[in-house]
Amino acid sequence: MNVGEPSAVPVQPDEETVEIILEGGPADLTKVQRVVRADSLTQRIKIVRLGGYEHFERDPHTPTPPDDARVVFRWTARTRIAE
Repeated sequence: MNVGEPSAVPVQPDEETVEIILEGGPADLTKVQRVVRADSLTQRIKIVRLGGYEHFERDPHTPTPPDDARVVFRWTARTRIAE
């Protein structure tokens, strides 16, 4: 799943989406940018940021919803957007 700049239209909460907390990565990501919604089966997320992508993967130790309303994704890498 790709997540655009902070101005992107957020995914509306429903039974098939979960709130995701992004941990690690760039220190200048705000708290607002670190909370996104995605399909409950999503395993990887890419955040478009400063000419590249910040990659996050689901933490395997995070409880599966609905046990916990939030799922933790941890930063794994940064790549540049190909021109």
